[in-house]
Amino acid sequence: QLQVVESGGGLVQPGGSLRLSCAASGFNVNYHSIGWFRQSPGKWREGLSCVSSIDPRGRYADSVKGRFAISRDNAKNTVYLQMNSLNAEDTAVYYCAADSAVRSCVLLETNYDYWGQGTQVTVSS
Repeated sequence: QLQVVESGGGLVQPGGSLRLSCAASGFNVNYHSIGWFRQSPGKWREGLSCVSSIDPRGRYADSVKGRFAISRDNAKNTVYLQMNSLNAEDTAVYYCAADSAVRSCVLLETNYDYWGQGTQVTVSS
């Protein structure tokens, strides 16, 4: 059974950093795309970043390019999202998701079949 579980959310001050983790089971993150998304109240779910064997450097939304970095630890079968220079607009529930197909990653939620439960990130002083 394919499963992803997020962790690492919390409360951080503006300008601070957090690292989110997405632990995978039932599949190898080295072969399948993993995407990070977020959703805040009243807004659509937004694709932030993704990584795949075809896109090992990752892809980023313009809203987080230069501030967020995606990485994989194949030994731990985990994908990370390092988030720097956080601001209030980054407050949201963050989700990771897995694509059961082996293909290039895209920031479209319809490409992802398995979703975690989400982790809350709150940026506030």
